[in-house]
Amino acid sequence: MFKGLGGLGDMSKMMKAAKEMQDRMQQLQDDMEKLTVTGESGAGLVKATATAKGELTGLDIDPSIFQPTEKEVVEDLILAAIKDAQRRAQDKMQSEMSRITQELGLPADMKMPF
Repeated sequence: MFKGLGGLGDMSKMMKAAKEMQDRMQQLQDDMEKLTVTGESGAGLVKATATAKGELTGLDIDPSIFQPTEKEVVEDLILAAIKDAQRRAQDKMQSEMSRITQELGLPADMKMPF
């Protein structure tokens, strides 16, 4: 179609690839809002659920840990579970970003804008 127009054919390919990457990244962002990960602490006594984007969506606490004298322990377990969920969310996001960059033929260590 662009034969004989010099570098315009290459420019068209680049624009098409850029649009494809933009569409894939938007789809990834949408998927990460729906995908959830669960972090836990205290051998599963406290579980925190978050989206793969890191937004906390749920907290499950085993009632056996509710002892008035153990308040600080419970608080520590809750924080640890939330941090674990956030770490898992970040790992999942990085894994998905890496997969997409490889599918698009981009360098695996290329940093995306989010």
